[in-house]
Amino acid sequence: MHIAMSAESALTALSPLDGRYAGKVAALREHFSEFGLIRSRVEIEVAWLLALAAEPAIAGSPVRRRHARCARRGVRDFSPADAARVKAIERTTNHDVRRSSTG
Repeated sequence: MHIAMSAESALTALSPLDGRYAGKVAALREHFSEFGLIRSRVEIEVAWLLALAAEPAIAGSPVRRRHARCARRGVRDFSPADAARVKAIERTTNHDVRRSSTG
């Protein structure tokens, strides 16, 4: 994922990391951006689901191999559009684990 910065957006950046140094830290954007956070959450949740599904004492029936492959492929191919969909769902469910329960 690469986002090009225009001269104008560099001037309106919130910090030099978003502006003049954006090219130097571009490789970090994939991991430390909101997209990276959402992708990591999805990766962890899928791994957790598959681990639970593999535990006979918990799962009623194991996840079929094709479903597990599909879930892993979804993590591998996770895109900014997928992250946007997660954000849209979070807006409707009012769910975001970063928010406190008091507000």
